[in-house]
Amino acid sequence: MITAFTRIAGLALGATLLASAAPAAGMLTGTGGKTLYVFDKDTGGMPSCYDACAANWPPFVGKSGDAMKTGWTLVPRKDGAMQWAYDGKPLYYFAGDRKAGDATGDGRNGVWHVIKQ
Repeated sequence: MITAFTRIAGLALGATLLASAAPAAGMLTGTGGKTLYVFDKDTGGMPSCYDACAANWPPFVGKSGDAMKTGWTLVPRKDGAMQWAYDGKPLYYFAGDRKAGDATGDGRNGVWHVIKQ
């Protein structure tokens, strides 16, 4: 297991966006090395996972003004939070992942997928 991490977006406060220096199969990870996912039902680069969905798939949030690297953006959520997106796709964690590197949400319901570089 690779334990060295490289900051890929210098975020001021709030969530720290990290990716392994050599991510397993190119997986992107967020705070604490937790796997990040995309949702097929998100359209137009806007998040569509709220309420019960967001309880199981918490959004990977940042703050306006956080520094970004190429490919990374912040998109507004209807609750006013700003959610990280990569390549125009809003990013989420999966509540079922218990530790860094878990990817138990990959393929869930045919619409959730690990985001890869």
